Amino acid sequence: MMTTGRYTLHSMQDSGNCYKPRLALHHLGIPFSIVDVDIENGESRTPDFLALNPNGKVPLLVLPDGRPLAESNAMLCHLAEGSALVPDDPYERACVWQWLFFEQYSHEPQIAVARYWLHLKPGGAAMVTAEQIAGWQKKGAAALGVMERHLERADWFGEHRFSIADIALYAYTHVAHEGGFDLSPYPAIGAWIDRVAGLPGHVDIAWRPSNG
Repeated sequence: MMTTGRYTLHSMQDSGNCYKPRLALHHLGIPFSIVDVDIENGESRTPDFLALNPNGKVPLLVLPDGRPLAESNAMLCHLAEGSALVPDDPYERACVWQWLFFEQYSHEPQIAVARYWLHLKPGGAAMVTAEQIAGWQKKGAAALGVMERHLERADWFGEHRFSIADIALYAYTHVAHEGGFDLSPYPAIGAWIDRVAGLPGHVDIAWRPSNG
């Protein structure tokens, strides 16, 4: 397998899951290259791509030694190992993992999925039912409520400081309006979004590195 001596992220620019490792890599000052993958045209289902990720999804991170790693939150854990983005204390670290699992089980399946069908997928809004949208709204609002209650008593999801838990949850929460979610009833979430965006090293979802 060809290696580049740096991380290579196979990515779709507008995807929140792909944004997570981009944001972490930038915060950590790790150079990387981007390979754009057009999932709508089957580029994640080619034999070459499936050889790297049999699940046929992006993001896919290829390490400098050529080893592939799938799943955005697994990438966050790998990249942040030993950094300030992961607590040293075992309990605080487990609390970070707790929020990563929450993001994938309770948050992303509602907020990210609604955004994909209603904002990103060409013609997607016509392909879903009112019942599906109502389901996303109900369960998404429940997830946002959990986040709001936490943020009413804490500044971050990593207990006492910004962590990969914040990166994971920020990726889709800050664009939740694109999936039809109104964030105005969640002032603590709004303040947290502003805190994350104001951190040194922050880049927005449109940012991409130079591959040069």
